[in-house]
Amino acid sequence: MSDSAGTMTAEKIAGEFKRQEDSFRDWVTDDGSSDYPAAAGRYHLYVSLACPWAHRTIIARRLKALEGVIGMTVVDPLRDGRGWAFTDESDPVNGFQFLSEVYRSSDPQYRARVTVPVLFDKQSNRIVNNSEVDIVRMFNSAFGEWANGAVDLYPEPLRAEIDELDDLVYPHINNGVYRSGFAETQAAYEAGVVPLFAALDQLEERLASRRYLCGNQITEADWKLFVTLVRFDEVYYVHFKCNVRRIAEYENLWAYVRDLYQQPGIAETVSMDHIKRHYYMTHDDINPFSIVALGPRDLDFTAAHEREKMGAGL
Repeated sequence: MSDSAGTMTAEKIAGEFKRQEDSFRDWVTDDGSSDYPAAAGRYHLYVSLACPWAHRTIIARRLKALEGVIGMTVVDPLRDGRGWAFTDESDPVNGFQFLSEVYRSSDPQYRARVTVPVLFDKQSNRIVNNSEVDIVRMFNSAFGEWANGAVDLYPEPLRAEIDELDDLVYPHINNGVYRSGFAETQAAYEAGVVPLFAALDQLEERLASRRYLCGNQITEADWKLFVTLVRFDEVYYVHFKCNVRRIAEYENLWAYVRDLYQQPGIAETVSMDHIKRHYYMTHDDINPFSIVALGPRDLDFTAAHEREKMGAGL
């Protein structure tokens, strides 16, 4: 998974999950102000369909209609000690077998965890950026010459509200499921799972009066939340012990997830096969026998949500 932030709490707790920070933070620009000018065919995106961080970049690429501008390679969902591998799909850029080779070709001294997503520059043969936050915003604004201009994921009038929502969603929900699932003590687990459900309860109330997090327009804030919610009942509820409530038990959040899932092109970005095989089969310390849970079987992301009654969408 991508590692996008440092410690989420000021007080250290024994056994708490720590997330490493991103190492590559260069920027593609549309005005030539960086070493990486926007260009069709120059950049390549490496992703895992299992990873919620990478999923956000896949969604942004799809919504901005950049499939013909930025290439994409999907790594195998099963990751062993060698890291993310190119097995289901070969690496068309360098012919590598492992994503770690992409990192080492960019920085021979790189020794941190190898994560997705990765935006790679084929011209300079190095990684531009491995932060999903940056990549989504680059896709949103730097490729305007080729992109779908009708979609703006980070509109200027809503940026303060989006950033404020991120202060809730990222630490307590996106990273909260990991703080719960990878905790090594009871105290660390409860320090993750209690704020997680408090934040979900808060958003359940918020979505009672608005279709999307910022009103009637879908923004990057919605997709940040969606990638965790769409995996929640299938994986996090059982595998990460986030079992206080299912998302399907929340009236507004469950309808909201279905609303987003049914937006044009989004269902095709969700691979529950990759998601379930990756989580259940690669975390040996949590699930040593790699048993993949069969359920739940009552989730239907295509069921009517009726949230269009609250206002227009995109």
